[in-house]
Amino acid sequence: MTVGAVLDLTEGVRRVEVFGIRLVGVTAENGQKLLLTAAFVAVVWVLRRALSALARAALGPGRDERARFWARQTINLSTTVILILGVLSVWFDDPTRAATALGLVTAGLAFALQRVVTAVAGYFVILRGSNFTVGDRITMGGVRGDVINLGLIQTTIMEMGQPPAAQGADPAVWVRSRQHTGRVVTVTNDKIFDEPIYNYTREFPYIWEELSLPIPYAADRDRAERILLAAAQRHTAEIQEASRGALAAVGARYAVRLPGAEPRVYYRLTDNWLELTVRFVTEARGARDVKDMMGRQILAALDEAGIGLASATFEIVGLPELRVRVESSVDGPPGRDQG
Repeated sequence: MTVGAVLDLTEGVRRVEVFGIRLVGVTAENGQKLLLTAAFVAVVWVLRRALSALARAALGPGRDERARFWARQTINLSTTVILILGVLSVWFDDPTRAATALGLVTAGLAFALQRVVTAVAGYFVILRGSNFTVGDRITMGGVRGDVINLGLIQTTIMEMGQPPAAQGADPAVWVRSRQHTGRVVTVTNDKIFDEPIYNYTREFPYIWEELSLPIPYAADRDRAERILLAAAQRHTAEIQEASRGALAAVGARYAVRLPGAEPRVYYRLTDNWLELTVRFVTEARGARDVKDMMGRQILAALDEAGIGLASATFEIVGLPELRVRVESSVDGPPGRDQG
């Protein structure tokens, strides 16, 4: 069939020509497959939206965020697999041709998109493993924070600040504690193959914290120790009770002996003062609030006890002998009367 001299549709060989030039791969059959593919993609898209709406309605806004996340992941993965299988079925009616084409495409993508392929592999490792999930507090790719989304290629993290001991880390942040900075950071999933992943909450949702206090050697160190223990006990009593079960579970699972949850004070001798460090268990989130309340109580108790904080001092034990020589001129300056 010919339409003017511009477009030629030859039904015998099912080819399309424009201005006498044959368009390679453009046939009536391919056009039908293209329309069928577009319709199939639209159906899968509608199916995904419908399933997502049902999941939101079933779980509700008050349910666990992790349950909603895994529902979204399941829907996305399932519909993606259906879409891929459906498109392959439309375009490749011969399994041998499909396998050959898929092998060539896979080889090309693996060479050209190595980092992307590694990131996708990291995504499946994260899903099946116990590295982290949405809601966990982790350190990944040099970023500390809470995982708020897990994608096929990237993990999204709500960044938190760094404690003073880690202020020199890269990238630097302005918040001097483990609290959110407000920045949302994306990290590619391939980082799990290159760097260790630090998880603050998955296996054991508590951390051991420390608060150090320098006091003079002449101060009442026993009373200072009691003050530290009293503050730690008062503000972590409920956390100690809640953490004992988690401590026992971790110890039984990994055959490791963990220290108890009770606070304890350690001494460290320095050249200028005695450093008392109280070690205690607190939740991974909210450690700064606990340390703030403890610090206020400790300062008030130290003032009441008359115990001051130590600071660096210098003692001068002797001075070298000092000699002063005074020279005077008998004659005055030239041209001046000395009379």
